[in-house]
Amino acid sequence: MIFSFLFKKSAASYLEVELRSKGTRFAEMALKQVSSNKCFEGFQKVFEHDSTELKCRMRFGIYLPPKADTRKCPVLYWLSGLTCTEQNFITKAGHQQAAAEHGLIVVAPDTSPRGCNIEGEDESWDFGTGASFYVNATEESWKTNYRMYSYITEELPQLVNSNFPADPERMSIFGHSMGGHGALICALKNPGKYKSVSAFAPICNPTQCPWGRKAFSGYLGLDQTKWEPYDATLLAKSYSGSQLDILIDQGKDDQFLAAGQLLPDNFIAACTERKIPVVFRLQQGYDHSYFFISTFINDHIKHHAKYLNA
Repeated sequence: MIFSFLFKKSAASYLEVELRSKGTRFAEMALKQVSSNKCFEGFQKVFEHDSTELKCRMRFGIYLPPKADTRKCPVLYWLSGLTCTEQNFITKAGHQQAAAEHGLIVVAPDTSPRGCNIEGEDESWDFGTGASFYVNATEESWKTNYRMYSYITEELPQLVNSNFPADPERMSIFGHSMGGHGALICALKNPGKYKSVSAFAPICNPTQCPWGRKAFSGYLGLDQTKWEPYDATLLAKSYSGSQLDILIDQGKDDQFLAAGQLLPDNFIAACTERKIPVVFRLQQGYDHSYFFISTFINDHIKHHAKYLNA
C-alpha cells in the first residue's frame, strides 16, 4: 500500500495530514499550531498534539531556520530542566540566531505530561508535573503517562520528521540540569542515534543525589537496579558504542553544584575510565540560570553544527 502525504494549514491553524490510499481520503488532525513568530529570517513556532506515549496533550517549540524553506535540515533537540515548559528555552536562551546561521532545526518539548489527574502530580516542584526526569515510569500510578524517555527518543522525532523538513539521519541532543541528564542518557543509551550531545549543569549521577533518588523511587520503585539504566555516570562506565564528543558547561557558583545535586566529577571520572571524550568547562561566577545558558548557547550550537553539518 502506497501513501502520499500532503500538508496544508487550515483556517483553524491545524496542520492536516491527508492520507490517500486507493482513492480514499483520510484526514487526521496531527498538529495544532499555537504560535508563530518570525525570528532571524526563520520562524519560532509552538505546536501541540495528542501524544500516544503520554496519553495527554503535549506542546513543543520548534525553530525553523531560513534554510528549511528549500531543503531538509538537521534537528537538534533541547531538553529543559525542573519546573520548565517549552517556553523557557525558546524565550530565554537566545539560540535562534546561531541556529539560523548553521541551518539547524531546534526542537524544545515540554518537560513532562500535564493534567493527567494522577494523585500527587502537582504536590512538589521536583516530582510529577514539570519533573519527569525523562524516564519510562514503571510504578503503577505513573507508568501509563510518564513515558518521557520513549516520547523523546521515538514519538517526537517521528512527529518532527513527518511534519517538517527534517533530515532523520542527522539528529543531536542537548539540555539543562534535569534536561542535561536526559540528553546524556538518551545519547549513551542509543549509540549512533545522535551525532553529538552537550549539556548545561547536568544532573550527572542521579542515583546518588537527592533529586534523582526522590524521582527514581517514585517513578521506578525502590529496586535500585531499575534506576541504573537512567544514570549517565553508570551508563558511561559500561559504554562501548560509537564515539561521543561530549561538551558540558557548569557554572562554578551554581548553588545546586554546591548542594551535591549535579555531581559532574563522578561523570568525568567514568568518561575518563572508558576513554569517552568530554570537554568540561567550569565557568567562573555563573549560576544555574538561563543567564548562564544564554552566555554559552552559541558555543553549544557550534559544537553540534560541527557534527550535524559534517
